[in-house]
Amino acid sequence: MSQPTVLIASAIEVGSGDAVATAKDATITEPSDSIAHRIYPEPVSTTQVEEEEPQNFLTEQFTKDEWKALKELRTQLPDIFSEAYIDQPDRKAGPITLWGVQIDPAGRNDARASVILMKFLRARNLSVKEAHEMLVATLRWRDEWKIDEIMKEQFSEEVFGKLGRICGKDHEGRPVAYNLYGANKDMKAVFGDVKLFLRWRIQFMEKSIELLDFQNVDQMVQIHDYEGVSLTQRDANQKAAAQEASSIFQNHYPELLSRKFFINVPMLLTWIFWLFKPLISAKTLAKMSVVGNGPETIGAALLPVIDASELPRRYGGQAADLL
Repeated sequence: MSQPTVLIASAIEVGSGDAVATAKDATITEPSDSIAHRIYPEPVSTTQVEEEEPQNFLTEQFTKDEWKALKELRTQLPDIFSEAYIDQPDRKAGPITLWGVQIDPAGRNDARASVILMKFLRARNLSVKEAHEMLVATLRWRDEWKIDEIMKEQFSEEVFGKLGRICGKDHEGRPVAYNLYGANKDMKAVFGDVKLFLRWRIQFMEKSIELLDFQNVDQMVQIHDYEGVSLTQRDANQKAAAQEASSIFQNHYPELLSRKFFINVPMLLTWIFWLFKPLISAKTLAKMSVVGNGPETIGAALLPVIDASELPRRYGGQAADLL
């Protein structure tokens, strides 16, 4: 995948009773409760009372169509787990834990689980079938890559220590994650082992997700800083790492980004972005911003989203710099 591709890379109506004609001199008496019960038996309800959904700030924003799709997807969880863990009978019944939240097919006592399932639905335009397939693929991928083990892995501070920082929040309380691609000039050390780089990058993403409570905040802001990056000296490993990372985050981390800024981007790539802009979906385009160089230019783009006290000085804010 080329650099430009990588960059550009969800009243009950009660009727009135009918009048009853009676003889002129007839005496009308009210039947006793026991007689009334025999004469006018209570109707038998054929509608099952639906269990009340647990709610939080985020689920209260769901639309009627989203709730409908969510309830259908939830009924498919046993099948989803069975498909994801074909050779693991002990895991097929669930529950499973995804991003710190228990997803249990036997109950719905945690609104955060609804928030996570909704991400897969929104990523697939509320298609239950496609969300089902995406969730199965994600669970299989997490199992194959052993994400729990990646979270325990220790990576070289010298090689990867400066490449990622989580600093501050935006105006809505979303964490801000910075990817500083030019912080380590030794690109061979960073990308020499593509799988090692990807494990580090996945761990960094997972650590960012740990800051989401899925009650009030379920997305983050990402800032990709290209300062010091040479686009003319990229080798095959760098291109392979960029391509696979893009695929991983697109397919297995749905709807976790609120905004994504590309800053200190060379003028050439800025022009290419505008060239490809008509080909980008409006939904994706609304989250992306390609910004030039310098604190003033970058600050003009970031300060409407991130308060100056939360934004590092090098980007036009007042907070301490990242490195």
